[in-house]
Amino acid sequence: MRRRTFTATASVGAAAAAAAIAGGTLSASAGEHSESKKPDAYTWKNVVVNCGGFVPGIIFNETEPNLIYARTDVGGGYRWQEDTRTWKPLLDWVPRAKWGWQYVLSMATDPVEPDRAYAAVGGYTNDWDPNNGAVLYSDDRGETWGAFELPFKVGGNMPGRGMGERLVVNPADNAELYLGTSGGNGLWRSKDYGRTWAAVENFPNPGNFVIEPGNVILGDNQGVTWIDFDQIGGKIYVGVADPADPLYVSEDGGATWQAVPGAAEALGEVDGNRAFPNQSAVDDTNGYLYIATCHDPGPGNAPPASGNGGKIVRLATQTGEWTDVSPTYNPRGVIPGFGGITVDRQNPGTIMTVTRNNWYPDEIIYRSTDSGATWSLSWDYAEGEDRTDRFDMDITGSPWLTFNGTDQGPAYAVKHGWMMDALAIDPHDSDRIMWGTGATIWGTEELTKWDSQGELIGENEAGERVALPVEKFTVGVRAEGVEETAIIDLAALGGTLVSAVGDVCGFVHTDLDRAEPSIPTSWSMATSVDFAQAKPDVIVATGQGYYGNEKGHVAISTDRGKTWRKTGIEGLAGDRHPGIAVLTADGSRIVWSPSDTEVTPVYSTDLGETWTPVEGLPAGPEIHSDRVDASVLYAFSGGTFYRSTDGGATFTDTGATGLPAAGVEDFRVTPGKKGHIWLCGRSDKAEVATGLWHSKDGGTTWKKMPGVDLAIAVGFGKAAKRKGYPAIYTTATLGGQDGFFRSIDGGATWQRINDDAHQWGFAGAVITGDPEIYGRVYLSARGLMYGDIVD
Repeated sequence: MRRRTFTATASVGAAAAAAAIAGGTLSASAGEHSESKKPDAYTWKNVVVNCGGFVPGIIFNETEPNLIYARTDVGGGYRWQEDTRTWKPLLDWVPRAKWGWQYVLSMATDPVEPDRAYAAVGGYTNDWDPNNGAVLYSDDRGETWGAFELPFKVGGNMPGRGMGERLVVNPADNAELYLGTSGGNGLWRSKDYGRTWAAVENFPNPGNFVIEPGNVILGDNQGVTWIDFDQIGGKIYVGVADPADPLYVSEDGGATWQAVPGAAEALGEVDGNRAFPNQSAVDDTNGYLYIATCHDPGPGNAPPASGNGGKIVRLATQTGEWTDVSPTYNPRGVIPGFGGITVDRQNPGTIMTVTRNNWYPDEIIYRSTDSGATWSLSWDYAEGEDRTDRFDMDITGSPWLTFNGTDQGPAYAVKHGWMMDALAIDPHDSDRIMWGTGATIWGTEELTKWDSQGELIGENEAGERVALPVEKFTVGVRAEGVEETAIIDLAALGGTLVSAVGDVCGFVHTDLDRAEPSIPTSWSMATSVDFAQAKPDVIVATGQGYYGNEKGHVAISTDRGKTWRKTGIEGLAGDRHPGIAVLTADGSRIVWSPSDTEVTPVYSTDLGETWTPVEGLPAGPEIHSDRVDASVLYAFSGGTFYRSTDGGATFTDTGATGLPAAGVEDFRVTPGKKGHIWLCGRSDKAEVATGLWHSKDGGTTWKKMPGVDLAIAVGFGKAAKRKGYPAIYTTATLGGQDGFFRSIDGGATWQRINDDAHQWGFAGAVITGDPEIYGRVYLSARGLMYGDIVD
């Protein structure tokens, strides 16, 4: 257990180290770029998507208006900026060696000293994340952080990450914090503002609920799920993932703990499934603790796993009386599981909750203004499945939220959401609410209009259910500044940036500061993108559909991404194996390498209308085309490098030796340089060679670049000098320094172009330069980042 301090500002020492690594560095002069002693400084921005991933927590400070934090499962933590209505990222400094610290399980904001903020971080509780988790602490609202490294792992991207909050500040003694953990590690406590932590030894129950024993993801004991405080009686309540003993209380400041009588019976069973406490909310005016229950930790399971079976129960904290206040009606015809729950601090009898993975046709937000005695719904059916809603969804700024769908009866293309565990009414403003989904943050500042709308559905004289007139309010995107898409591949055409993205397919950006619609396919994710070097209007992409049910794995655009046509052979790659497709330099041929280990590559001479098996390659190799010679393509698999000189019809082993047999995640071909290839090697195994290799003869002979300890990805951009070698960008480790590096002299010298404030954990698995703007680099990070040289 160690304590470390990190700042979100590059130190002088780090800058000096970067300069030493750089060797030759660059400066602008007379429209070109020449050697200079001073390294280029870079400025960094996101290519705008606006979120694109799961937001499991939104936390309002109880005492200071407009102080709000949001946590994401893979994209760091954020603080709201009221003046611009955007979110500021707080964890961009996380280094590669601690990449899991960008995965935030819980956040807390101090109600007594609002400058203090905290985050529980860590990627996985299995061996995917080599590091233990940590509790980060800040005295300046997340501008700088210290870290206490825990002696166990934390699962910021594991099942149950939407439960909580698991990290809380005691409002009666703000030096004291509690942390609920999974994996049987129990309840932990700090008494010095998060600087040091220790297990609460006398806490009696570490939880026992496991979704699927032995499963690498689903086998984690969900443990202690949340901590909440009764400020009337000074009690501390702790929810535990144990259906037989789900709730504990301390009445003496955490010195002793007891099971709350009647809790298991109150949470009870729904559809034969025992429930456990998912989230809580306290009404300190009326003396109620509300608990939202489910029988699966979520966030993404389909009914009945988490879509059916749950309750809203209310405990009178002064008398111990339990009351079932669950909504009794769901248009889908079942009692759902419940996700987020929140109390209006200005009107404590008002509470709201939301279904967990109701899925079809949408989630339901419930609102009660009488402490749960009655509930109204965000939408309902009239006769048949005619749907009426309380609010309109405004996707201005995030047009991709249609997911290329259209309204299908009651199933709208733009949904209230899914995986809705984050739900929070502003404690200072009853009109403001925000909720997180699997894709974005929604919000409104007109919430109380709900209460004047009355019922959505009535009966006519014939006794039929009919829609009643409702004056709707508007709910809009509140995710600007949050970026967490998973970038899988990039193609920079010059003025157009095409991305292949997990979960939201991909984008064609012609304006980096504007969110675009997603590539118009029914894919849930794109896995590769390429363009014809001599005809950049021709683009090819591969992708897969939701749950692997989309067989058209290849799509073509001939107008620079404005329109797309899907192609592919039905079932050729089976389910979920779209792999990679590339175009020859003149755009006349496509070679497609599905990632299925039993399907060998195919090629097409008619832009995907028909396909022919490739000869000479194993299944699943990485393939790229020569960027000059349209007849030449290259492939790599298992230490063997292949070349084709007939447009991909046949490949032969180049006979190259000395390349790593494993750990190669990327090789790329230099534009404008026939036969120039760069290959990256990284591995955790000592016996596997790592580094960066360069070939100038089409992959026959290779030179390992000196000083490069390992390389993850490589790409190219505009040369520093007219007729110079294209700028090379690589995610690598040079001289023991992790970072993103640029070379303008064919790899002879390198400059680190990022600093310690801009590391983004395990970033840069995809990297490329811009062909028209010298110095501009694009890379996968917290979403899609791009850097420019500071003028």
